[in-house]
Amino acid sequence: MDFDWSVIWSAMPELMKGTRLTLYIAILGLLGGLVLGLLAGLMRAYGNKLLSGIALVYIEAIRGTPIVVQVMFLYFVLPLLAGLRIDPITASVLAIMVNSGAYIAEIVRGAFLSVPKGLSEAGQAMGMPMWRVLLFVVGPVAFRRAVPALGNQFIVSLKDTSLFIVIGVGELTRQGQEIIATNFRAVEIWTAVALIYLALVGVLTFGLRQLEKRMRIL
Repeated sequence: MDFDWSVIWSAMPELMKGTRLTLYIAILGLLGGLVLGLLAGLMRAYGNKLLSGIALVYIEAIRGTPIVVQVMFLYFVLPLLAGLRIDPITASVLAIMVNSGAYIAEIVRGAFLSVPKGLSEAGQAMGMPMWRVLLFVVGPVAFRRAVPALGNQFIVSLKDTSLFIVIGVGELTRQGQEIIATNFRAVEIWTAVALIYLALVGVLTFGLRQLEKRMRIL
């Protein structure tokens, strides 16, 4: 079978529609995941036994189950348990948020605990409250050390959006599948889908590398 580029060009509007939805889910989910992960990570690193235990249960429960199971739970099981019905896109955003948050929490914990204690002790010796020490003294150093691992998690979460095809979300992979169902040109369409994912990951990787260079600690 000859490879026909015109098939890709004709399908590009629908693929771009799926790409926009993929980015929407990934960006919102990762923003929420950053907040959740930062909170859980600090609870693990600096919280008392109760707070650390709560964060640990959350982290282990999420890391121990696949994201597909998590989104199926949110979309199908949660309405039965709590009577709360959510649409597929909301379920997808929540799944990315909860899933990425667990991994980001461990990244945050490791980054903050890797900073020498002398920095935080110096800040406290100057009379700064602990929250200011974490935010202005330890935080910038910890964030720089966490950037590579955070970038890897962002890439994983971006690609994880393709799994939400199981609940009918019309993201990039789903759009590709629907196009193939009408024109039967699987080679061209899946090639286009792969190239779009490569482009998205490439742009994200480039941006993260530039951030690393600007925040380099000598």
